[in-house]
Amino acid sequence: MAKFKYVARDQTGKLIKDTITAPDALNARETLEKKGYKVLKLEAVAGKKVGGLFAQKVKEADLALFSRQLGAMISAGVGLAEALDILGEQMPNKTLATALKEVKEDVTAGMPFHKALAKHPKVFPSFFVNLMAAAEESGNMDVMLQRATVYYEKIAMLKRKLVSASWYPAMVVVISTVIVTGILVFIVPSFAQLYASLGGELPFLTQMLINASNSLKTNLLIIIATVVVISVITKLIYNTKAGKYIFHTIFLKLPLLGNIFLKGAIAKFARTLATLVSGGVPIIRALEIAGSVAGNVVIERALLKAKDDVEQGKPLYQSLDAKLFPPIFIAMVKVGENTGKMDEMLDTIANFFEDEVDRAVEGLVQTIEPLLMVFIGGIIAVILVGLYLPIFKMGELIH
Repeated sequence: MAKFKYVARDQTGKLIKDTITAPDALNARETLEKKGYKVLKLEAVAGKKVGGLFAQKVKEADLALFSRQLGAMISAGVGLAEALDILGEQMPNKTLATALKEVKEDVTAGMPFHKALAKHPKVFPSFFVNLMAAAEESGNMDVMLQRATVYYEKIAMLKRKLVSASWYPAMVVVISTVIVTGILVFIVPSFAQLYASLGGELPFLTQMLINASNSLKTNLLIIIATVVVISVITKLIYNTKAGKYIFHTIFLKLPLLGNIFLKGAIAKFARTLATLVSGGVPIIRALEIAGSVAGNVVIERALLKAKDDVEQGKPLYQSLDAKLFPPIFIAMVKVGENTGKMDEMLDTIANFFEDEVDRAVEGLVQTIEPLLMVFIGGIIAVILVGLYLPIFKMGELIH
């Protein structure tokens, strides 16, 4: 049994915050819903954990590999327990392999597959658990696993593009900072000694470089400590709900990058919702899960508000925040609802915005690369001019 912390509203609309003990998250949710509660949030506070502090993280690529191989085995007629046993021995990710062995034991003991998966929330996300619940209900396990494979492969690819878009300029700035710091710490002092032996007054730019070098060498430990403290404080703030909301709001407003992050989050949401809806997961639950995987708290809150509106009978396209979501996205959702082909339209939306992310990342690299080269080159040029400027006035320095 595990303990879960929940936030819910009772039949009168009163907000309730409490804990519940249940075998897994799905069982806890079902128990609360039977009481007439509308569950707003549910998270484990204690329970069975796979791996320790340094356990290998399970990524989308690992889940894609698992889904593909399990689907192939199920299609070939291999029993679920036997397939899980085989995959538990073969999975390269040790955390996933350990979880699969425990899931296999629960399935062999008669527990439904999706409930056995739900006992390992750190390994199997709500998306996968709910998809497998729908698969067991419909009897289309192999089809659902194929959809999960395609989903995780596309999400993994999209995440790589978003990471590359954000890390490319960051790494160039870091490298340029290291180069400039190296010049100030190791090269400038040699020139400073040379010019000091000559005497005379140095040009303003040269003196500024020498002063910066001396200050950096004297306060290097203080600067490093300050950077570490600021990084830790920033991390702590980011880990709070309010802090994460502020940072994610800033991310969406960043020049060049903000539009990429928005399109990436919409693509992930649309891909997730399309897979869940086509898999037979109820739209309200699908919206809740899809919102949580968008990767941005601002968008997640907007989608949860849209979910509440849909629950009250409002069309999804009218529930979406027009200030946040692009008009083309809302228009395509409207077409999907009006034609009754929401899953197909969401797939189209996901493909469209994934292509938009591709083009935006390529455009970002093409735009930033020359700008960064000019920026770094300009800084190094200023340093070189400052260092060699006294040489051109050597006659004035020697006396």
